[in-house]
Amino acid sequence: MKKKYLYSVFAVFMMFSLLLIGCSNNTATNNDSTEKPKDSEPKEQEVVEKKNKDIIIAVADNFISMDPHDTNDTLSYSAQKTMLEGLVGFDKDMNVIPVLAEKFESNDEATEFTFTLRQGVSFHDGEPFNAEAVKVNVDRLANPDNNLKRHSLFAIVKETQVVNEYTVKVVLSEPFGAMINNFAHPAAMMISPKALETYGKEVSQNPVGTGQYIFDEWVPGDYLKVKKNENYWKSEFPKLDSITFKPTPENGTRVAMLQTGEADFIYPVPSEQAESINGKDGIVVENAPSIIVRYLAMNTLKEPYNDVRVRQAINYAVNKDAFIKVVMNGYATKLDSIIAPNTQFYSQQEVYEFNVEKAKELLKEAGYENGFEATVWGSNNSSSIKGMEFLQQQLAQINVKLEVVPMESGTMSEKIWSVVNPEDAELELYYGGWSPSTGDADWGIRPLVGGKDAYPPKSYNTAYFDNAEVNSLISAALATADSEKRKDAYEKVQKLIWDEAPWTFLSVDDTMAGKKNYLEGIYLLPDGSLSVENVEIKE
Repeated sequence: MKKKYLYSVFAVFMMFSLLLIGCSNNTATNNDSTEKPKDSEPKEQEVVEKKNKDIIIAVADNFISMDPHDTNDTLSYSAQKTMLEGLVGFDKDMNVIPVLAEKFESNDEATEFTFTLRQGVSFHDGEPFNAEAVKVNVDRLANPDNNLKRHSLFAIVKETQVVNEYTVKVVLSEPFGAMINNFAHPAAMMISPKALETYGKEVSQNPVGTGQYIFDEWVPGDYLKVKKNENYWKSEFPKLDSITFKPTPENGTRVAMLQTGEADFIYPVPSEQAESINGKDGIVVENAPSIIVRYLAMNTLKEPYNDVRVRQAINYAVNKDAFIKVVMNGYATKLDSIIAPNTQFYSQQEVYEFNVEKAKELLKEAGYENGFEATVWGSNNSSSIKGMEFLQQQLAQINVKLEVVPMESGTMSEKIWSVVNPEDAELELYYGGWSPSTGDADWGIRPLVGGKDAYPPKSYNTAYFDNAEVNSLISAALATADSEKRKDAYEKVQKLIWDEAPWTFLSVDDTMAGKKNYLEGIYLLPDGSLSVENVEIKE
């Protein structure tokens, strides 16, 4: 029997909240119309004392894999980045910077990328890092037979050439000016070739990289621990002895861990508690604009979502201002394209205004005047459940009876990304978020709406959206290194997707983290991933 939430206490609270914030059918569509809370300056407080160099980080979900080539969630990458490194990476502002490569260059056609590697670097198992190791990793990603989740980032790699021990050239099958951003994506982090040979697919449980910390122990659902790499190539790092990640889906528990000192850093901080804990108990809350988009994907292969009028109706039925105020507590802005404003080649669209009557009209035209029943899947953390229950209340206004089904991350991964035949997919609606961790429009669009090639399990097109014109424009953008041509193609793509509405477009999140004030050099990147490269404890 389906669970009914329509008359829950939460729903009553939602209705009351909507009255308070003055919902109307004339909600402004400007992205600045939802006032964000002011960043509260924490009161001057003494630095809390830390007696050791071991820290605990509480996170919202479980980790899925420690194989960066076969990972599809930003959270797992955060843990992986303590242990593994790529040829290049991103700084705090998502600018590409050298890491294991001292320098890099490309030819004018953007078909060849040459990396000069850092010398004297070893993997945690003692194996040397060199051009041969790079070739093993890039070739693994580029080979479609490996069925790796991040293959699409490297599908256009034609050949990896070892020029000499510390120089490697990657040749593409076609021009792609944003390829260096793909190399900066954490998917391109280097794994020891010996570990790949020894563990095979089980390398996902036995990561061996070149990073500051070495894999120690992982008890899924409980904790993941890394310890100091005494032989790290930067002699002054790392500055901690160990880092332990603890999955803590319940928001209140995560906050309590920070307040009591059981955790030193938590993310995300639930937006409803951010102001109340900032500046107390030695806590500093930090928030900043991100490139993380939040949406409701609709399986366009299933009825009634195969009708664009139904998809548009659902967009009109959801009050985005209310979503941001009630669910995100103001720590977000309205999503006005499929990608966020700080993503390269972003093009603003006109937000679907909140209009229940228009939504009902469209449903009537589509033959669903009396509504229908639907099921939404999402993560089982508190924030996701809150978001789904909000959508449930909103869609009730147009007689769509929504069943909320929260899932543990491993279960959801199995039910969504293990389905080989699209017609076998049980998924109807999916509430989630996406961060294009290359910082480029390509990775914010192609994996999510790029036609059949992006259907699970190959990629992340949970809307099972396939539009010939969109596919053609994506291909055109990929085939040129000319930034103006790419810009033009992506502008057209964004308009088409907006009109076709395979998603209900919700918000662009703020990154939200809380830390004890003795921690320095730890922060969230705009893609929502964690950087601990420079973390240290104030003496």
